[in-house]
Order: sequence, then structure tokens, then C-alpha cells
Amino acid sequence: MSAGSDHRPDDLDDLDRTGPPATDSLLVRAARGERLDRPPVWFMRQAGRSLPEYRRVREGVGMLESCRRPDLVTEITLQPVRRHGVDAAIFFSDIVVPLSAVGVDLDIVAGVGPVVEQPIRTRADLDRLPELSPDMVPDITESVRSLVSELGATPLIGFAGAPFTLASYLVEGGPSRNHERTKALMHGDPELWNDLCARLAQIAGAFLSVQIDAGASAVQLFDSWVGYLSRRDYEAFVRPHSETVLAAVEGRVPRIHFGVGTGELLGSMADAGVEVIGVDYRVSLTDALERTGGRHALQGNLDPALLFAPWPVVEDAVRRIVEEGRQAPGHVFNLGHGVLPTTDPDVLTRVVELVHSLG
Repeated sequence: MSAGSDHRPDDLDDLDRTGPPATDSLLVRAARGERLDRPPVWFMRQAGRSLPEYRRVREGVGMLESCRRPDLVTEITLQPVRRHGVDAAIFFSDIVVPLSAVGVDLDIVAGVGPVVEQPIRTRADLDRLPELSPDMVPDITESVRSLVSELGATPLIGFAGAPFTLASYLVEGGPSRNHERTKALMHGDPELWNDLCARLAQIAGAFLSVQIDAGASAVQLFDSWVGYLSRRDYEAFVRPHSETVLAAVEGRVPRIHFGVGTGELLGSMADAGVEVIGVDYRVSLTDALERTGGRHALQGNLDPALLFAPWPVVEDAVRRIVEEGRQAPGHVFNLGHGVLPTTDPDVLTRVVELVHSLG
């Protein structure tokens, strides 16, 4: 379907409500370690700027408001399921939404990212970060319930940011190239660092739990910046807190753990306690399988930039990744990071159709 299609973004009639329940979907089965005829496919950032219908519905509406309005969250989350026929929906949100919900003064600035008005850098600052309770995010419950009702047999993946990445935004005051304040606090005041991350682990775990309680079939813990750490620092200062988040929802739904630039951390991330390890495009699935001991399902890992190459290049890469994934105890086809804003949506649709044909 082209960007100029007259397809109406509010038309729900073409969503697949047939087939097995979402809890027995291809996504859930692959995440639990089943080797299937073909992998389920979805894309990180599949709901977003690459879709003209997304740009229309977001016009004049700020990002945080978009994430807190159930009507918009429902519509935006459904858009790529309708257009591409992906095997799962990813809950439309942002990793700083739960921070805003507990009272952190922040904004998501276009072209910049999350900006925190008063960064957290002292113990007194930590008092401004209360725990998250479900009554702080009733809109999230409403959005997930609405989506589960509309999606039918298509599973919904819940979403939260991991403690390290949340901490980096809070300490730096926004996105950072070097994370110098974050690392300085981590090493210079490890007690404060661990108390901050413990609080963030509670917030992230509670945010995932709210989505599961409302009907999400799987969850993903996303660690945008953790690839900037050494393995030693990750294991000493970060993994215990990610473990806390993942333990909060253990046994309820499959858990996916993904970080960017984490090739050297994959084994340690797997040991944090998950069913699925997300693999970015820098590491082959074959290498990821070896680094994680062959014990986990894998998710990934087409380079998002390859979607701009001629179709034969894309097709060859998709076929190779699907073949590599057959060696894993479960494979979920995805990109090795999020969909880039200028991606042609038709190419994503063709990738979905190709993966679906590879049974």
C-alpha cells in the first residue's frame, strides 16, 4: 500500500480477529522457544513517523499528550498492523511516560528527545521521584484494554525503558553523547546510583505490570544507552536493576530485552532473566546465539538502513536472517533497531510479506 493510498486510518474492518488467541500467537510461541515454520515479524518503531497516517493524526499534538490519550494511543498502535500485516502490535508510548506520570517535570522536544527540567544529581533530588502505582496511569490501562479488544488474535507487546537509560536521561537532563554525568555518578557515588536505579526499577516494573494486567501478551524492556558501558560496569551497576524489573513480571508473559550496541553485553543481558534477547544489526544472529549460550529465543536483526537499498539487497538480507534464526530456540524477525523516519512504508510491507512466505 502506497503512502498515497486512500486507506482510512480509522477503518478497523481489515484487522485480523480470527485465529488462535493472542496468548497462543506465533509471537508468544516463538518467544517461549518454539521453532516454527516461519518467524513472527514486527518492527520496533513500526508505529511512528514513517507512516503518513501517523503524521496526520499527530498534527498539532505533543508527544507526551499523544502517549497519554487512549484514543490516540489506540489509533497509532493499530496503524502499522492494518498497513503492514505484522504479527504483533507494539504499545505506542515513550520510555519517559512513567517518569512524567510520577511527577518528573519533563518534555519530549521535537528533534531533541526527552528534556528534564531539574536533573537528578543529589540524594535530595531522589526525593522528587516517588514510586509508580497503577492509579497514576489509568489511561495506560484504558489504552491497553482498548487495543486488546481491537487486536483480537494479534498480540500486543507492552513496553518500558530500562533503569540505566531512564537514569541517564534524569542525570544528564536529556540525551547525551558521552553520558559523562551518568558515569561520574555511577562511579563517584555508587550508593546514590543504586538507590536511583532501584527506584527506577520499581517504576519500570510497575509500568510493565499495568500493561500485562490490562492484557498485553508480551513485554519488551528497552535499554537505549546501555551499549555505552563496559561489560564490567554493566554487571556491577546495571544488570541487578534490570533483573529487578524483569523479575517483577516473571512467569506472566514472555519478556524481551533489547539494547543498542550491546554485542559485548548479550551474554550478561541474557543472564538478567528473559525469554528473548533482542539483537541489534551489528551482531549476526549466529554470533548472538553463541554469545547467549543457545538458551534463549532471539529477536532481530535487519539493519534499518538496508530498507533504503534496492529490493534484491533487502530480500537477500531478510532470507539470510530468517535462515540464521532457524538455529535458535525461537526467532522473532525484527529490525536491529527502530524504523527510520524516512523509510518507505511499502518496503516494510514487502518485508512482512516476504517473511510470511518463508515457511
